[in-house]
Amino acid sequence: MLKSSDDSEKKNLARKVKDSEISVPIVYGNIAFWLGKKASEYQSHKWTVYVRGAANEDLGVVIKRASFQLHSSFNNPTRIVESPPFELSESGWGEFEIVITLHFHSDVTDKPLHLYHHLKLYPGDESGSLSTKKPVVVESYDEIVFPEPSEGFLSRVKDHPAVNVPRLPAGVTLPPVPMEDVDKRKRGDTNDHPLSQWFANFSEADELLKLAGARQQVQAHIARLRRQLSLMDGQPPQLKSASDL
Repeated sequence: MLKSSDDSEKKNLARKVKDSEISVPIVYGNIAFWLGKKASEYQSHKWTVYVRGAANEDLGVVIKRASFQLHSSFNNPTRIVESPPFELSESGWGEFEIVITLHFHSDVTDKPLHLYHHLKLYPGDESGSLSTKKPVVVESYDEIVFPEPSEGFLSRVKDHPAVNVPRLPAGVTLPPVPMEDVDKRKRGDTNDHPLSQWFANFSEADELLKLAGARQQVQAHIARLRRQLSLMDGQPPQLKSASDL
C-alpha cells in the first residue's frame, strides 16, 4: 500500500503543467586581470570564467553541475564544477573559445545546455592600455526557458529568487514540497563574491532605466529634426513637450 502511495506521488510530481513555462535569467562570461610586466610571458593573465544569476542569485536550485571545456593545451582541459558558484579560474596568455555545458537536476530536464564564450584577456579598444587594477570584463545575458515544467519542479522553485515563475493556469494546484533551508538557498549566490564589484548589472530595474534614457535621447533627436525642418521651410520652430512627441 505504501509503495502504491509513493508511486502515485511520483507521478503527480512528474506531471507536466500545460500552457506554462519557467525562465531563469543567467549571465556568463569572464573577468581577466593582467599580472603586470614582471609576469611570465605565458602566464600574463589570471582569469575566471563563470555562469551566475543575473542578479547574483544561487543557480544551484536549477543547475546540478557545469563543465568547462578549455583549450587542449591545458592540463585536464575538461573541468567539472559540481556545485555553485559555477566558475573556473586559470592563468595563461591566449584567448580561445570555452564551451560551458550546464547539466540540470533530474526534475528539470535531462538535456544539457551548451553555452559558447570567447575568453577575452585584452581590451577590445586598441587605445585601451593594460592595467593591473582594472580587469577586462566580458559578459552575456540570456534566459533559460523550460516549457511545460513538471509539477514537482514548479512547486520546488516557485518562490526562489533565481527563477521567474508565471501565474499558474486555472485549475492547477501544486503538490507540497519540503521547505528549503533559507541559509542553504543563499549558499551559492554571488552577492559577496570577491569579483562582484566588476559584475555588470542586468536587473530589470536597470534595463528599464536604460530604456527610459534611450527614449529621451530619441525624443530629443526628433525635436531637433523638427526644428531644422521648420527653419528650412521658413517657419518659426515650435517647441513641444516630451508628452507630445
